[in-house]
This record gives sequence, structure tokens and C-alpha cells, in this order.
Amino acid sequence: MTPEKLTEILYLAENLKKNTRHSWLSNGRRESVAEHSWRLSLFAYFVKDEFPNVDMDKVIMMCIFHDLGEAFTGDIPSFYKTNNDEEIEKHKLCEWLNTLPQPYKDELTSLYKEMDELKTEEAKLWKAMDKLEASIQHNEAEIRTWLPLEYELNPVYGEKECVFNEYMKSLQEYTKQLSLDKIAKESKKD
Repeated sequence: MTPEKLTEILYLAENLKKNTRHSWLSNGRRESVAEHSWRLSLFAYFVKDEFPNVDMDKVIMMCIFHDLGEAFTGDIPSFYKTNNDEEIEKHKLCEWLNTLPQPYKDELTSLYKEMDELKTEEAKLWKAMDKLEASIQHNEAEIRTWLPLEYELNPVYGEKECVFNEYMKSLQEYTKQLSLDKIAKESKKD
């Protein structure tokens, strides 16, 4: 890859550092898309023992690249994101993929296809962790940063994505309990 193309990619990726998510950090600052992707990658690394038959390098790649489309569109919270928003993000990402030299173009196009289809264990694991990481982040943030709908959403976020695996189901249940405890603690203040 030429130095110019590599620099262009890194400049694009900087948008993920600048683009904030709906989530807040425990210190009261909004989380960036890049911070979410980084912690999701860390998450994948530390569950590898639970998934000995999964290509964890591929899962980590999914974690790194899953929100790259948001470098073009910014982050739209899942509960506000429309099919049209999804299509715009996908279109911009495909346009960008077509500018990449080989083998990156084919490798990443294949990776995104696998992620979209959600048929492989790798894709299912990435998707479940993506949901749980967001829920875990909400549990860390001050509850005053939650929207009213998140009192119902956060405890069940990722539930359907985690049913494919017992470990992930148990992790979602644990995360759900942390959410419920946080909500109960807040309601006692009222």
C-alpha cells in the first residue's frame, strides 16, 4: 500500500475518534466510536478461551471494522437508526471499499458480507459482544445519561443476539442484572 493511501485511510479512521456515540463514560464524557471499537476488540480477546473453535482473529477484525461506516455518517443510536440510514452507511462504505487496493478490498468486502449475514459463529459472537459492550458501557455511566426508553432497553439489550451460546447468555444475564440493580438503586433515591 502506498504511503498516500495508508495516510488517507488513517485520516478517515480519525473520524471514529471524533464521532461520539450515544453512550457516556463513567467520567461524564461521551464515548467515541473508536473507544467502543477498541474495547469491543479487547472484549473479544478476553473471551477467546470460551470459544476455542472460533477464529478469534477474525472476530477481532470484525470488532475493529464494524463501525467504520460511521466515519462517513456519524453514529446514530440503534433505536433511532432507520433502514434508510443503514442503506446510506452501507453505500458509503461500499464506495470506500472499492477504492482500496487488493487484497484489502476483497478481504474487507468478504468480512462485511459475513457480518451482514450473521451465519458464522464468528459473526454471531461479534454481534452479541457489540450489543453487550454497549449495555455494559451504559451500566458504567451515570444513570442520568440514560434516556427514558433505556430503562427498559438496557436490561434486555443483546438478549436475542446472545441465545446462540450458553456463555454469552450467562454474560447477558449478568449484564441485565447489573442494569436492573442500577435502576433499582436510582428508584430508591426518588
